[in-house]
Amino acid sequence: MKGKKPKTVAIIPARYASTRLPGKPLLDLAGKPIIQHVYEQTSKATLVNSIVVATDDQRILTKVEEFGGKAVMTSSAHETGTDRLAEVARSLDAEIVVNVQGDEPFISPETIDSAILPLIEDKNLQMSTTCEPLARIEDLFNPNVVKVVLDQNQDALYFSRAPIPFPRSAYLASNKTSNEDLAVKLLEENPSILSIFRKHTGLYVYRRTFLLDFTAWPRSPLEQIESLEQLRALERGYKIRVIEVTHSSLGIDTAEDLARARHVLNL
Repeated sequence: MKGKKPKTVAIIPARYASTRLPGKPLLDLAGKPIIQHVYEQTSKATLVNSIVVATDDQRILTKVEEFGGKAVMTSSAHETGTDRLAEVARSLDAEIVVNVQGDEPFISPETIDSAILPLIEDKNLQMSTTCEPLARIEDLFNPNVVKVVLDQNQDALYFSRAPIPFPRSAYLASNKTSNEDLAVKLLEENPSILSIFRKHTGLYVYRRTFLLDFTAWPRSPLEQIESLEQLRALERGYKIRVIEVTHSSLGIDTAEDLARARHVLNL
């Protein structure tokens, strides 16, 4: 890491019209809106030079400015947070862009720095993301929990909503009945089986030029089947470095998630 470090900007996409939890960025958590928690945690990352919230709602922009943050209005037509990210990145003077999810109030600054570092150390790397150990056997079969498998260089081989790697022998031994039976069989055969699987988490880091190219490409076949954007990069032959982090993520997508977050903060 000799020489000047590249300028890095963290962008926090924040929509008001969340399907499962409307107004999510502005919901109260320990006396602050969720978006403020995310902003303040991101500001503690040592490799981030500046932060901006990208939103399509004036209420969010106003709230961010009220607590002293920076926010910009973006188009309401974006289909994904990545597209919103690219709109803002297009006008930025930065080499590296970090996509910090706006519903991660407990995001660890160390996690953000860990994801940025590979792009500083390897000038040829265009994209990185994070993962963590799979904590619960039932998450292996939950399509809302994305799994990732890695090569020996910690680059992604594939991301999927399905169980990967697939536990074939346990599947056959469970008589192919149900996911619950398979989970029991997996744990019977190998109590430490969970250590094999990795849960993908939603923090992404891009070189700015790559991000702009990425969002200009059409959706790829695997991306459409799995509904996972990152597969677009893999299908075009780009490497995605995956950093395993020690701080578990706790995203807020539902009212139950919000209750859990409040419980964590002893509210």
